[in-house]
Amino acid sequence: MDWGNVTAMDLADALREVDFSSPPRPLGEFFSRFTVPRSHSKWNSRFKCNLYYYRTNYFIMIIFFLGMGFLRKPLAIVAAVLTGLSIAFLNDSFAVTFNEKVTRRVRQYSPRIAAKMRPPITPVIRGRSSTKRSIHICGRPRWVFVMIFSAASCILWFTSCNLLTVLWALMISLLATLLHASFRTPNLKARLNTFREEFRAVWRNYSEL
Repeated sequence: MDWGNVTAMDLADALREVDFSSPPRPLGEFFSRFTVPRSHSKWNSRFKCNLYYYRTNYFIMIIFFLGMGFLRKPLAIVAAVLTGLSIAFLNDSFAVTFNEKVTRRVRQYSPRIAAKMRPPITPVIRGRSSTKRSIHICGRPRWVFVMIFSAASCILWFTSCNLLTVLWALMISLLATLLHASFRTPNLKARLNTFREEFRAVWRNYSEL
């Protein structure tokens, strides 16, 4: 895959559609080899490749920095967890899995309530959906849960600590992600993984025709 031709929107769509359950890369691989990119195009391609390949590591690292900054403030740790959930809900795989588990658990205790949690039926025209498949959680659009968890996390951030501390923790975590993605040399495994994901995307689009 030529990561230099991948736009930021394409990368965001790929991160949204990828399977959330992929485990983080081993620390030995994560901190193995670093080199300075020779040109801006090399850096651009390397940054996008590493951001996609080490996505789980970066997510854990950001939540780790936010949590470590507020170990003496339990509300701030809860805020970091809620922030992580609001980001995770943007991933299709996580949102679908979360909805299935919650619906299955509710169905065990109250089938009537579980029936109300079903998403609305999308009209079909000539064997195809008239609109792009949208993700629902507990019968509500995904963005509702994203907004609720984001608002709750913001309230906890403000009540548990000052805004400057939150910004410092967030800036350090984002700076660490930027530096690692810029100087970590993509290995052969990362390149093969991106080719495999590209094939899956092409096959998925072909199967939907």
